[in-house]
Amino acid sequence: MRILIAGASGAIGLPLVTGLISQGHEVMGMTRSDAGAEALQKLGASPARVSAFDPGGLTKVLQGFRPEVVIDQLTSLPKSPADMPRAHDADRKLRIEGGGHLLQAALACGARRYIQQSSGFFLAPGSGLADESIGLAVDASPAVADHARSYTELESRLFAAVGIEGVALRYGFFYGPRTWYHPEGACADMARRGELAIIGKGEAVWSWVHIDDAALATMAALKAPPGIYHVVDDNPAPVSQWLPAFAAFVGAPPPPRLSIEVALATRGEDAIYYGTKLRGASNTKAKGLLSFQPRPLEWLKD
Repeated sequence: MRILIAGASGAIGLPLVTGLISQGHEVMGMTRSDAGAEALQKLGASPARVSAFDPGGLTKVLQGFRPEVVIDQLTSLPKSPADMPRAHDADRKLRIEGGGHLLQAALACGARRYIQQSSGFFLAPGSGLADESIGLAVDASPAVADHARSYTELESRLFAAVGIEGVALRYGFFYGPRTWYHPEGACADMARRGELAIIGKGEAVWSWVHIDDAALATMAALKAPPGIYHVVDDNPAPVSQWLPAFAAFVGAPPPPRLSIEVALATRGEDAIYYGTKLRGASNTKAKGLLSFQPRPLEWLKD
């Protein structure tokens, strides 16, 4: 199968490229950097030096390669979540505008399927774990709501497209190599500096997925029925549980605790939402239709 991956040199892109090539697929990876092109070539993929903001260039590349499947993993994330407010506009522009050009190019070249990265942690509030019928938290705190609206737009645009099979993968928080949540990642450094705090009761429930498991689920989505899938772990955990365990895992002191009032004054409304209101996701559909078997969260598996 011919598969084009946008965001191929990113945290999920590289293990995805590796896995697809091991299965015998012909893979082309979009990248704009020399280092990214070199990494893709070493893995056996063909690098495509084209920008998602170049619709003509995208169409030319896709018409030349004729992919059967296009996988959209476009992001422009900073090295640390602390820098996300400054990176937000560029990240949104790449996903919405750049991803729009990519989808149009996929339609123009006759691609059969389009797989879209989405979010499994900005889910609308409610009791219990959310399934795929639940929308995203578009009325949450300002930044969370903005992220939720962006992902809602991506999903709506995909499923409105005519003539292509759409799959939206709502990933949990990535952890593992080259992610923020890894002993060498930015969040480990933040934990060691005491910057990650339990706010209030820490009852927000976070859904996670190891980056390699996310890649495996994406590979399974090549042939699964179109639709939305929650690609998350089996046991979403509240902040009060996972954060102290993560701190111990990376050699950090126990996280500080902040009242809602102090957190609102010092960290803002979005920090309170992340700490007290996020809703976990159910992976029942992905386990059934993608044969998804996620590993236990690394710092909680014992």
